[in-house]
Amino acid sequence: MDLRKIKKLIDLLEESNLNEIEIKEGEESVRLSRGAPQMAMAMPAPVIQAAPVAAAPMPMQSPVEAATGGMPKAGPELPAGNVVRAPMVGTYYAAPAPDKPPFVTVGQAVKVGDTLGIIEAMKMFNPIEAEVAGTVLAIQCESGQPVEFDQPLFVIG
Repeated sequence: MDLRKIKKLIDLLEESNLNEIEIKEGEESVRLSRGAPQMAMAMPAPVIQAAPVAAAPMPMQSPVEAATGGMPKAGPELPAGNVVRAPMVGTYYAAPAPDKPPFVTVGQAVKVGDTLGIIEAMKMFNPIEAEVAGTVLAIQCESGQPVEFDQPLFVIG
């Protein structure tokens, strides 16, 4: 990756209120992060990710707790049934459009393959489909909420 591009990214990071930018071009990737005030780091992604990823998960027990500010949303609060989890990181939407009804509601019967919701990731809308037939017992997130990988979204019983 060109050094001039990296310098432009650093300038963009400093001018914005962003704490982190990650850019991938083919096999190369650069991740800029404001780890400390007055310091912007520009290194290949594997080098940056090694230290924070190893240190950050220690106080947290799961990605769900990280997404909910340390308060576990999974566990005893989930009703018994088949838990449908987020297959990726993104933004969850309950309906195909803001003015449309949600795909499913609590108490609704679903069949295998029915769309339960969608996750937007990198401007792509990915449907979340029911893997089992049954009744929607719980919906664990709200439309427009960011979701983490493996976060419980629905419980089907």
